[in-house]
Parts: sequence; C-alpha cells; structure tokens
Amino acid sequence: MSSTHFGFDTVDESQKAARVRGVFDSVANKYDVMNDLMSMGMHRLWKAYTIAASGAKEGQKVLDIAGGTGDLAQAFAKRVGASGTVVHTDINEAMLSTGRDRLHNEGVVLPTTICDAEKLPFPTGTFDIVSVAFGLRNMTHKDLALAEMCRVLKPGGRLLVLEFSKVAKPLEKAYDWYSFNVLPRLGQLVAGDAASYKYLAESIRMHPDQATLKGLMKTAGFGHVDVHNMTGGVVALHMGIKC
Repeated sequence: MSSTHFGFDTVDESQKAARVRGVFDSVANKYDVMNDLMSMGMHRLWKAYTIAASGAKEGQKVLDIAGGTGDLAQAFAKRVGASGTVVHTDINEAMLSTGRDRLHNEGVVLPTTICDAEKLPFPTGTFDIVSVAFGLRNMTHKDLALAEMCRVLKPGGRLLVLEFSKVAKPLEKAYDWYSFNVLPRLGQLVAGDAASYKYLAESIRMHPDQATLKGLMKTAGFGHVDVHNMTGGVVALHMGIKC
C-alpha cells in the first residue's frame, strides 16, 4: 500500500480523503469566521486579486474546485453574468452544503455538485477558467488533480491555484510561532477544534513551494505558469495557461 502525508503524519493513501473530510466536516459551520480571524481579513484581498487576475469575462464558463463556502464562485458569477456559467464544486458535502445555503441566502443560484478533483466529471475542453483556492494542498495526488484541471480547460484556458506557500525567510520564525501556537488555540476557542487547525498549519508546511508547484503545473500540461506571491509568500497565486 502507498503512503502519503496528512499534516506531519504519514498515513495510507486510502485513509487521507476520509481524514481530510473529517477536518472539514468539523469546521464547516465556522469556516468563514475562522478565515477572517486567522488571516485578519487578508483572505478577502487574496481572493479579490485572484478574481481580478483571472480576466473572467461575460459569458465564460468557470469551474470552482474545492469551492467550499462559495465566496470565489459568487465573485466569478458577477463577472460572467447571466450568459456565463459558474460550477461550484467540493469533495466535502458539509462544506458544499454550507456554501450552497450561503449563496442561496444572497440570491445566487449556481450549479453545485460534489466531485473529486482527481476524477472530474466534465468533458474535455469545457471551461474557460478553473480555480482552486486553498484546496490543492489537501489532495492526495496533486499531479492527477492538476492534469484533470488541464483536461477540462479549453485551449488557452486559465487555471488559478490560490494556496498557502513558502513564506519569505525573514518572516519564518514569526509565522511558525503564529501557526503552531495561535491557530490551534483560536480553533479551539471559536470552532471547538484545535486539532483541525493544527492540521492546517502542518499541511501548509508539507505543500510544495512556489517553484515546485510551478513545475508540477508545467508537467500537467500548462505551457506558461506565472507565480504571484502575496503577503510575503504566505500565499501564492499560480496562474497557468493551457496551450
């Protein structure tokens, strides 16, 4: 049997999806509140930059993978308008339901479906844009997921991967202290779950750095990949073009 990482732990590949599901089942109802607290609101700016960089236009088709509570999908929907389509997906039912309810409460109705990024249920060449924000690091086979994202894009289509990344060297000590001391305590106080936020901090450290992820995207079929570091490398937007 093959093994993989779940945070700093080594687990059998067959166990990772269930353990990740357990994390997001636990935090789904407090996810947006925790995002605001953990990032001090910065996640809204990171996502706004991603939407602006996407170049999304009226009438385009967008696939939002690991779309969770739907904030990126909602922003894309405004860009593509009534003549466009945004498909809101997640592998986790609790997160997807939370997102769908939130969107409905704001008067936004989008196609919503549970799906595995490693086996996307869409025809080749369907979408103009594919996005995944803070979800790639939780996927067991990132290479397969990236190849699937490339497959469902039209030629010339864009993949946007917004993810925690390798922070700049001068910030490492302070960032580590915050991640491993403050985040779990905050998770316990607000969501009643320190372990899930400990996993969050660990999963960030196990995720490929900027250059490695760029290489994975090129191997998956993206001919051109740009990397945009934000907040000193705390997060990075990788933007790939399917040739």
